[in-house]
Amino acid sequence: MTDGSSIFEVVGRPHPDRGERVAKLAELGFTWADLEEEEYWIDQLVLMPKATYEELEQAAAALWRILDKAVRYVHRRPDLYELIGIPPILWTMLDQFPLPEPGVISRYARFDFAVANDGTIKLLELNADTPTGYVEASIATPWLMEHAGYTSPNTRMKDLVAEAWALERPDTVACVDYGWHLEDSGTIEALGRHSGLDLHYEDCLELWVDEGTLKNQEGRIIERMFALYPKEWMAVDDAGEALSYAIETGRLTIFNGPHSILLQSKGLLAAVWGLYELGLLFDEDERQAIAKYVLPTYNKPVFSGDFVSKSMFGREGGSVRLFDEEGRLELEDQEGFDSSVLFPTVYQKRAELARIDTIVGERHLLTGLFVLNGTPCGLLGRAGGPITGNTSHFIALGVK
Repeated sequence: MTDGSSIFEVVGRPHPDRGERVAKLAELGFTWADLEEEEYWIDQLVLMPKATYEELEQAAAALWRILDKAVRYVHRRPDLYELIGIPPILWTMLDQFPLPEPGVISRYARFDFAVANDGTIKLLELNADTPTGYVEASIATPWLMEHAGYTSPNTRMKDLVAEAWALERPDTVACVDYGWHLEDSGTIEALGRHSGLDLHYEDCLELWVDEGTLKNQEGRIIERMFALYPKEWMAVDDAGEALSYAIETGRLTIFNGPHSILLQSKGLLAAVWGLYELGLLFDEDERQAIAKYVLPTYNKPVFSGDFVSKSMFGREGGSVRLFDEEGRLELEDQEGFDSSVLFPTVYQKRAELARIDTIVGERHLLTGLFVLNGTPCGLLGRAGGPITGNTSHFIALGVK
């Protein structure tokens, strides 16, 4: 299905026995294709041209280097920590540890791009701390593509996770509501399985800090942990100070490492844009990539045309507000948690998402691209409204 004016093509019709397909995906580890009465997974495929995928990979690689460089610029600068919204409780931790080598401040991250119908690529944000969508991208997408006769660039995701975790060697993986929250539980289980390591799986809410040492309910000491636990939560959680102390004192090593929160902050994009406008830090190639792929982003709403506001640490669209050409509020997410009540706001020029015709109607397509162990890989397609939030659908995204 395409009207000829879009680089994206929607192919296939839903299988007549959805239940059979949902059960097979669950066997593979994707257990939330259907959530209660809602069909989260759309049983169709979206294909982009090979040239667009290659440009996406190149854009991601360039932006990864640019953002890495920006983190090194703000590191140990409390004035800039404040500017990009880093909670003060984390400053000691960030200053105490040296930055990882270039390219691996985060070994598990995902870019979200707005790719328009004409193929124009713009970066919306980088989730460099606790991205989900891994199961959809690494397990469901390759299986769905293969069954439809297409190859997927996502097949190497597992190997890259194994490479990263062979170096980091966590002993424990954790998320909030482990065993209850299907998506987060399934994500850490898939990562653990793909790592090839022998790991313990825990619920973050059942862990406790005993005089600087993190333990589980049975008293097992946890020394190296990968957790789907956003680091900014340490600023608002009751046990946040104790957890940060455990990390500061070296009793606990966390993955992604502490500095991933600097990459995670949407305020870092405002810093990048500001440095670009001032002609600082970046070389000519980097400046060209910024001009092409980064949206003008500021700490204040200075736009004369349409723009977006969102929390520097917003997730699932909960703090996103869209403003029209006259600067009037046009749309806001009513479903997700508005984290702008806790963290500063960033303002970004609006970008156009492709619109695709699916079996559930016309949807906006958000293009995710994982960066694992420093390597761009792994497409994630999400179809939803102009704001991609909790109610969006997963649709397998591939290359034709």
